[in-house]
Amino acid sequence: MMTDLFLPLAAFVVAAGIFTITPGFDTALVLRTAATDGGRAAAAAAIGICLGCLVWGAGAAFGLTALLAASELAFSLLKWVGAAYLMYLGVKSLLWPRAGTASPAIMPPAPATGWRMDAFRSGLFTNLLNPKVGVFYITFLPQFIPPGVNVGLFSLALAAIHVALSLVWFNVLIALTVPLGHFLARPRVVRTLDRLTGCIFVGFGVRLALSDRT
Repeated sequence: MMTDLFLPLAAFVVAAGIFTITPGFDTALVLRTAATDGGRAAAAAAIGICLGCLVWGAGAAFGLTALLAASELAFSLLKWVGAAYLMYLGVKSLLWPRAGTASPAIMPPAPATGWRMDAFRSGLFTNLLNPKVGVFYITFLPQFIPPGVNVGLFSLALAAIHVALSLVWFNVLIALTVPLGHFLARPRVVRTLDRLTGCIFVGFGVRLALSDRT
């Protein structure tokens, strides 16, 4: 029985780990936030991202995201809202790049309604408004569910493992980026990073808008 559980879990950890470290919007958001706003804001963005994934994972575990896989209208509505939000973030960074700040290492603590809450909301909503995340979970998780287990609870456990892997990966990215804060916080560098990530965000928004459920 233990072997029947261990092998699917081990296979899932490997597959989910590869998926986690594959560059995408989440990685770009955490890197950009760590570089320009510091480690605490980046951690807030990472928590928002992971909470969004956990919500979708719970939805997949208990069948809620089956609606997205079955309904073209539901998928399209959420897809267009998500694409619009991504492009809003991108255009905002392109048109209003920041002028630079003090080094994140010596910044005073950010107010709860400041950088950290903005970063958390960006991470959360870019995942909650992306139906591809829900469709990913509902198609990916069942491949690793062994027979004889509670499908809902086991799926939820797999989603939690993926979230835990994501948190570890994001912490690695933050730890590697924050020490460069003195350089990355220079006004010209901040403006360049904002414009670069703005282009990336717009690109991801366009890609989401043109995507289908497969």
